[in-house]
Amino acid sequence: MPLLLALETSTTVCSIALFKGQLLLGASELQIEKSHSSHITVMVSQLVENCGATLQDLSAVAVSGGPGSYTGLRIGTSTAKGLCFSLDIPLLEVSTLYGLALQVIAATPNPERYLFCPMLDARRMEVYTCLLNSELQEVSPIEPIVLDAQTFANKLATQPVIFFGSGAQKFRELVGGNPNALFVDNILPSAKTIGMLAFNKYVQKTFEDVAYYEPFYLKDVYITGAGRKH
Repeated sequence: MPLLLALETSTTVCSIALFKGQLLLGASELQIEKSHSSHITVMVSQLVENCGATLQDLSAVAVSGGPGSYTGLRIGTSTAKGLCFSLDIPLLEVSTLYGLALQVIAATPNPERYLFCPMLDARRMEVYTCLLNSELQEVSPIEPIVLDAQTFANKLATQPVIFFGSGAQKFRELVGGNPNALFVDNILPSAKTIGMLAFNKYVQKTFEDVAYYEPFYLKDVYITGAGRKH
């Protein structure tokens, strides 16, 4: 069975997981802001060793491809590409929003009754979001949206929608009285679901071009007064 390493660095969470096929061998997570660059390589080495393997045993690396923080995505991408280059193994990409949604879908009884709406905070009233059904098929595409009381109104008029992620609280304040608007708290990006979704891509050989792959930033990078990229 393939040994897959999964990386999730698209937000303030720095998360890694190691899978043998679809079996989770171990995971490590830090929720310390700005910790990614200084910790991720150490976390990878320790996790692989603690699971009784070596980096040379890896079959592929999967990375959360965004949308999300520019800096976080760059760190995850550069780490994944460096490992793939040095080990001559494939690179896999999984949508950050799909990874979030799988957490909620897996924990929801009769998930086919609902639509699922992951939301990542993108400053002020904006979020990165999409609408997915229980099979992770897009009902509405991944896009940046400025939230107001009419956002997804046509869907909420006919079907219950579950909202979650770092941007969902802003939407709760706008539509919390709608009985079809359901909210799940404390859903954070995790390499565990990135690895789960990456397995099928590995089997199907849906690999990224290691030399040219770039994460899905969704929006143009902007520069603050301090020269920081977001």
